[in-house]
Amino acid sequence: MTSLHAGGLALVLARAQFGFTIAFHIMFPAFSIGLAAYLAVLELMWLVTKRPVYLDAYRYWLKIFAVIFAIGVVSGLVMAYEVGANWAGYSAKVGPILGPLLAWETMSAFFLEAGFLGIMLFGMSRVGPKLHFAATALVSIGTLISASWILAANSWMQTPRGYALAPDGAFIPKNWLAIIFNPTFPYMWLHMVLAAFIATALAVGAVGAFHLLRNPKNPVSRLMFSMAMWLLTIAVPVQGFVGDESGRATMTDQPLKLAAMEGDFHTRAGQALHLFGWPSRSLGRLLYDVKIPDLGSLIITHKLHGVVQGLDAFPKSDWPVLIPTFWGFRVMVGLWSLMLVLALGALALRRGGRLYENAWFKRFAVAMGPAGFLTIIAGWVVTETGRQPWTVYGVLRTVQSASPLTLGEIVWSFGIIIVLYTLVFGVGIRYVLGLMAHEPTVGEPPLRDDKPLRSHGPHRLHDPAPAPSPAE
Repeated sequence: MTSLHAGGLALVLARAQFGFTIAFHIMFPAFSIGLAAYLAVLELMWLVTKRPVYLDAYRYWLKIFAVIFAIGVVSGLVMAYEVGANWAGYSAKVGPILGPLLAWETMSAFFLEAGFLGIMLFGMSRVGPKLHFAATALVSIGTLISASWILAANSWMQTPRGYALAPDGAFIPKNWLAIIFNPTFPYMWLHMVLAAFIATALAVGAVGAFHLLRNPKNPVSRLMFSMAMWLLTIAVPVQGFVGDESGRATMTDQPLKLAAMEGDFHTRAGQALHLFGWPSRSLGRLLYDVKIPDLGSLIITHKLHGVVQGLDAFPKSDWPVLIPTFWGFRVMVGLWSLMLVLALGALALRRGGRLYENAWFKRFAVAMGPAGFLTIIAGWVVTETGRQPWTVYGVLRTVQSASPLTLGEIVWSFGIIIVLYTLVFGVGIRYVLGLMAHEPTVGEPPLRDDKPLRSHGPHRLHDPAPAPSPAE
């Protein structure tokens, strides 16, 4: 039977298995990053303004954050198992570099989050407001630190620096600053953190819009909807600029990946922008090509007739998987374009004083709720499939990273993971959606360690009279 180490179908399934688990996992850390920052802002605004509506919104989303954070931790454990079981060659060779990076993540970020998460979730009635805000802020900082270490590890795999190779092929660290702050790291970090904030804003805005369609005067729903639209108005255009700069960096550091993303089979000046098509590896061209002449060069090089390398400049054995790389990029950019429409629409309606009244716009916001997470998944498909056939770009091939497992063993483990994810995490996601479907209330009940996450009716801790949203 074909072994994983020998390649073939077993290797493809092992990669698909890891892709399945990471696509599921990445949504929850991204949501945790965005929600933790949002909660810190809400609590700060409550402390500064003393307006109860901020505390109500904080308590509403704190319940959801608790579940999202837990799912993210559990789903990450499966990935650690997969790396050890399916990718032993990778672990043996890259361990001297990735091991310390992940250990530093545990010692800095995880301990910080674990130390203050309990205070954040259950300590509001036990500690002072300022200390509780400090706990919330430190948990938010911890999620960003955790993301930084993980992205340092992944970006190093894209543009490896600061290492030497041992006689057995293991990577030996020589310069930790060069390893951490490799050429890809700043673009990947900013791109991912912005994506997490945008995905969270879309989810928060969708929940706010959903409840405003039923109760247009709910002050908590109005607040969360308004804050989400403000963030999108700022962050979505900035993300477009960061993405453009990231693409230009990819042209320098990974031109083969860029050629696969753009669908450029031939090196030429005045490269076209290929809007749609179907890349054919065997024919060496883009089928059903819909293109705009010269625009590809203008976007990538900022010159109308700039030279852009195509796939023909590289050995065919080094080409990545073309279809998911090409189409993943288009899904990502297409969804970003819809986000830009949403952000500009919110700005126009706000200027006209109709942000909360336009039912069609609120329905559009609800429909865009999952778009941020789909965009993150599409972006990671581009990042990871575009790096193939390498695990460490240009140095260690994926086939060299695999464990000597058989096709049958991979099929069994993949099947078990699919069943477990469907049952266990399906219940978790359904529970989160149930929390979101519950309308936020004036006097939102706090999260208690002796009560369910959602009790019946408001908990009157302050004046229940509706307060107008300060963000209107």
